[in-house]
Amino acid sequence: MKRLQFLFFFAFFGATIFLSAQTSGYWQQHVDYTMDVQMDVESYQYTGTQKLVYTNNSPDELHRVFYHLYFNAFQPGSEMDIRLQNIKDPDKRMMENGKSRIASLTEDEIGYLHVKSLTQDGQPVSFTEEGTILVVDLAQPIPSGGKTTLDMTFEGQVPVQIRRSGRNNKEGVALSMSQWYPKLSEYDFEGWHPNPYIAREFHGVWGDFDVKITLDKDYTVGGTGYLQNPQEIGHGYEAPGTKVKTKGKTLTWHFKAPNVHDFMWAADPEYIHDIYEMEDGPTLHFFYKDNPEFNENWKKLQPKTAEAMTFFSNNIGKYPYKQYSVVQGGDGGMEYAMSTLITGQRKFGSLVGVMVHEMAHSWFQHVLATNESKHEWMDEGFTSFISSLCMNQIMEQNKQNPFEGSYRGYYALVNSGLEMPQTTHADRYTTNFAYSISAYSKGSIFLSQLGYVIGQDKLMETIKKYFDDFKFKHPVPNDIKRTAEKVSGMELDWYLTDWTQTTNTIDYGIKSVEADGDKTKVTMERIGEMPMPLDILVVDKNGNQETYYVPLRMMYGEKDNPYPNLKRTVLEDWPWAYPTYEFTLDMPLENVQAIMIDPSQLMADVDGENNVYQVEE
Repeated sequence: MKRLQFLFFFAFFGATIFLSAQTSGYWQQHVDYTMDVQMDVESYQYTGTQKLVYTNNSPDELHRVFYHLYFNAFQPGSEMDIRLQNIKDPDKRMMENGKSRIASLTEDEIGYLHVKSLTQDGQPVSFTEEGTILVVDLAQPIPSGGKTTLDMTFEGQVPVQIRRSGRNNKEGVALSMSQWYPKLSEYDFEGWHPNPYIAREFHGVWGDFDVKITLDKDYTVGGTGYLQNPQEIGHGYEAPGTKVKTKGKTLTWHFKAPNVHDFMWAADPEYIHDIYEMEDGPTLHFFYKDNPEFNENWKKLQPKTAEAMTFFSNNIGKYPYKQYSVVQGGDGGMEYAMSTLITGQRKFGSLVGVMVHEMAHSWFQHVLATNESKHEWMDEGFTSFISSLCMNQIMEQNKQNPFEGSYRGYYALVNSGLEMPQTTHADRYTTNFAYSISAYSKGSIFLSQLGYVIGQDKLMETIKKYFDDFKFKHPVPNDIKRTAEKVSGMELDWYLTDWTQTTNTIDYGIKSVEADGDKTKVTMERIGEMPMPLDILVVDKNGNQETYYVPLRMMYGEKDNPYPNLKRTVLEDWPWAYPTYEFTLDMPLENVQAIMIDPSQLMADVDGENNVYQVEE
């Protein structure tokens, strides 16, 4: 059998799109946090004060508010613990000897976060702790357009590191402080989002953070925000040649972070702190444990981080902050405002890979900030898409299809029978497997396959316009769809509906290839429920190639030729309700060597076996 050479085409188009922002009817809430925290590094307990100024930009009068108390999840019998014990495929990081690690925590190992006092504009308020959520009945309603100040004292204990946050992770990082403070829940056009924490995703309110952290002076701190007192602190923050004098046993680190919706910090007495200055970009900070086996990888990581920052800024939009920190800690990789926590004892390629993925979240989660609990695929999937492209370039992987792993994952999910629609709430997936593939792989394919539908140049324009229009807002699925429609001139409601709201699959086949006088009649069939336009490659006996394009009627538009070096014939539209479609090749049957549906392999057809007609020799 003569081997058929398939085609793949992907291009970047660097034109910057400057277009108007979201419609004037949009609104979002605003918070300003001022926090002062004292951490005891011996007991891993901390106390703090929080002043929160809440601006109600909604059209509604608010009578109560909700806070997240994430550390309460790390207690035996918590919702996270019970979910871990009952899901079919629990997260291995949270298990030991087949049992939940949370279930075996002792009193001095658990996590907790308790509010001790709370007032609204000086008046005491009633509040109730319900697991990882604090329910607050306000003393006075907050009118539409009004502000209120909530003053709080709280105390917490850092849990043994199990998931994301915690103390003394497997690589010996002392404090990985994410989801550590009482965090106001988001209120938007859908209402409140006080989702109990079971180790899934997050949603937050934008605001300015002013945070002071006091702890043992030997600890180096890195994470979210700009350090305000580097000359008092030292630890690699001070200007070269500066003599730093410290008194007492503790230091107070003062950070400010503008326009973020989260605040993470990590601390360890053995951190090396490196600063890498980019020529045209933010200052990069690196915090990692002094380990001779891995220090070289962390040094090599620094210019790669700069390359990734440049790639994302060029292909999504300019990074809006002046600083980004890569911090060793946590349990794998997790994105936070202006920073990430990653485990660092990795081979170099793996270290770059986790950095690239978490950094890409800085755009799709920490600037665009979809509601991850309801639309996790818009963050995880879009991040996977752009990080696959980034890795292909900066690591010189030279893959014809950088998304091949996402397609493999999606096909495995379809074949497993465990798939659930992407509209499923992140906490409600029956299995972690179905959640992960739906969020990461199928979410990534939403974009790579969208490029197949509208054209790769239009896809990259769509991503830039989407970022430009919705940065520092909370876009929903319709927003990315409408953006693609505006860029491409096509109607795409069918695409968003079938791909994200159903488990309909794509399956097209070449039903028959028959002689029709001195021509050839080709009959195509739609087997799956999800419709698509088709690119069809035809190869003759002499190896000559040409393509045929079958638009989907309800797109009401056509993409440009993705194979400009080949002749393309645009055929009549295929109405989705018709199960078969016929077209004619202007060559006799004996001259046809092969016919293939979608030579790019970007259409997620679940059965590739019926996509190719090939003459055996």
